[in-house]
Amino acid sequence: MFLDELNDAQKAPVLHKDGPLMVIAGAGSGKTRVLTYRIAHLMNQGVDAFNILSLTFTNKAAREMKKRIADIVGSGEAKNLWMGTFHSVFARLLRYDGDKLGYPSNFTIYDTQDSQRLIASIIKEMGLDKDVYKYKQIQQRISSYKNSLITVKAYFQNPELMEADAMAKRPRLGEIYRHYVDRCFKAGAMDFDDLLLRTNELLNRFPEVLHKYQERFRYILVDEYQDTNHSQYLIVRALADRFQNICVVGDDAQSIYSFRGANITNILNFQRDYDDVAVYRLEQNYRSTKNIVGAANSVIARNKNQLEKVVWTSNEEGPRIKLHRSPTDAEEGRFVASSIFEEKMRHQMPNGHFAVLYRTNSQSRAIEDALRKRDIPYRIYGGLSFYQRKEIKDVLAYLRLIVNPGDEEALKRVVNFPTRGIGQTTMDKLTVAANASGRTIFEHIENLESEPLGLNRGTRGKLSDFATMIRSFQVLNQSADAFTLAEHVAKKSGLLLEFKKDGTPEGIARMENIEELLNGIKDFVEGQKEVADAKGDLSEFLEDVALATDMDKDTGDEDRVALMTIHLAKGLEFPYVYIVGMEEDLFPSAMSMNTRSELEEERRLFYVALTRAEKQAYLTYTQNRYRWGKLIDAEPSRFIEEIEESYIENLTPVDNYRYRPLIDSDIFGDVDKSRLRQKKPVAGTPPSRTGPKPEQLRRLRKLKPDIASPKGSDTVIADLQEGTRVDHSRFGAGTVLKVEGAGNDKKAEIRFERGDVKKLLLRFAKLRVLD
Repeated sequence: MFLDELNDAQKAPVLHKDGPLMVIAGAGSGKTRVLTYRIAHLMNQGVDAFNILSLTFTNKAAREMKKRIADIVGSGEAKNLWMGTFHSVFARLLRYDGDKLGYPSNFTIYDTQDSQRLIASIIKEMGLDKDVYKYKQIQQRISSYKNSLITVKAYFQNPELMEADAMAKRPRLGEIYRHYVDRCFKAGAMDFDDLLLRTNELLNRFPEVLHKYQERFRYILVDEYQDTNHSQYLIVRALADRFQNICVVGDDAQSIYSFRGANITNILNFQRDYDDVAVYRLEQNYRSTKNIVGAANSVIARNKNQLEKVVWTSNEEGPRIKLHRSPTDAEEGRFVASSIFEEKMRHQMPNGHFAVLYRTNSQSRAIEDALRKRDIPYRIYGGLSFYQRKEIKDVLAYLRLIVNPGDEEALKRVVNFPTRGIGQTTMDKLTVAANASGRTIFEHIENLESEPLGLNRGTRGKLSDFATMIRSFQVLNQSADAFTLAEHVAKKSGLLLEFKKDGTPEGIARMENIEELLNGIKDFVEGQKEVADAKGDLSEFLEDVALATDMDKDTGDEDRVALMTIHLAKGLEFPYVYIVGMEEDLFPSAMSMNTRSELEEERRLFYVALTRAEKQAYLTYTQNRYRWGKLIDAEPSRFIEEIEESYIENLTPVDNYRYRPLIDSDIFGDVDKSRLRQKKPVAGTPPSRTGPKPEQLRRLRKLKPDIASPKGSDTVIADLQEGTRVDHSRFGAGTVLKVEGAGNDKKAEIRFERGDVKKLLLRFAKLRVLD
């Protein structure tokens, strides 16, 4: 029986059938297993799979959960579950009922780049200063409005919002918002935020639709509830209101997405929203060692605004958290690379067991440089997504246009690529005409014979040929699957020929990327054969791509060190984790320390980072770091001090105290040495220091390492012999070929394992003699 795999704390919420319940799940406590087994148990108890709605954090998590459920109840029934992210589930709902709001069932989903391009076009058409109305900032502002359910109508009814935008010298932001919404609607497109906003609108404006889905979703489960925003919260409240069989799972200590609109009060106030809420706590951590769990608990205990729980583990004690200080960020990168190399060699670990986490993407550069020099393969998460590459966006734009010819952003992207002699002046005339008439650009292109719009015969012919080609693709779409159609489009549109003619390495790489896209579409079509009600057609593929995240993709080569921001690491785990840049104003971020709530979220972010580690966690910080091209002094993060001392092993204790003057000594002028008294030393007493060593103020500086200092002192290095094995912080391990010179000019010629031969000046070389 699968329930026997659960401990008592996990089993209780699984067996709870009816009524509202909240599962407070600490890091690594098995919440995914609880959700999975609860759904399987409900189905075994006779609940129809069609009556269960499960909302997860990523589509990848949903796929894994559905597979585990299928192993228990059978794949036939598991297919019938509505399971996925908020955006994917409600995009599906809007496909069915969005027509009531005036949207076609084949509406396009704009990604962030599409939204920004449209907003940039609107700003240009309105004749606004692009340096004041920055399209990225405007897009973020509109996104926050939508997530807070501030529609265009609500905006213009709110004098405070309009005044705030006027004070920011953007008084016409509301007009941009209105034009943006109108243009999306006309194009039959929704952005990510619309998927939630329009679902709220649908459920509120059409009671019969709400009733239909309340009847359908009699049991609702929500993962990562602490990261829901206001719009998501209202959808869940509306759907669960009839039967109130709602189960939310989350951990307030891992709420880290307020910048996306996530509202931690959703989980903190859950018990106020429903009567007789059953509360269950999962407090046993199965992931990490006792030292890691204890350290994380000692930090998060500083937060005042949190739910009561005590996370514990029966795992082994494990090594203490290793703390390392580097002079610069470059040295920090070299330490991380060397440490990963040594851990790999010592324990024969694959690269995929290591992760480097940082607060901001810009920190990855020094880490990347160091890993490359050590020949350690790595993958950056959250960089340029495969689906954001130009050639991939070009193919997808053709495919989007086939499904929805009203998609103006897709049309503008490909109407003259490959080149067809259709210039920007022509597109400007078409855009003006479309805005004036309320029709789409594609509709105008199809009616140029009756409405020439001042375009010459040659241009009209080229536009007509383009429209005919798109219509021919649409005919094929009625019978072909997504792969067959995409392959046909890549060839007939001229895209493959365009990149083939390029002949450069970049052009070849673009062709390979298109080939990989086609492979992905083929995999998707095959996979859809296992999904109930799925057709494997173009519309389904485009929706899957639009809603995919970087973490959802399977790269096929997992044996790489993972580099990512801490936000992206949510929900993942690795045996070895390096948290770099542990410095004030970096982590915690200088932009997130204005209020207690902001600082507490930064502390929760550190808690998330620390609890990604299974066996060993490293914390690193620097004394100096480059910021905007300037080397600045860095101060260790307060979060280091907040860890109880017993959980830390300091690899680089501070031996020297250096006072940094607060005033410039030049203001006192030169010292008149003739007035100084000469003090005669007393016989038998040692020479005095320049002053007593002050009490070290920071607890961090009092930490002592448990391990003996490594070999490599000046005496040892001075006695290097031919054949000695050494390790260098930058070049790795090597063998001394010969030693020459004397005193400060003594040099060693060393052959490193990478194949390089270096001649190093020993008084400066950072060498360590290997056993």
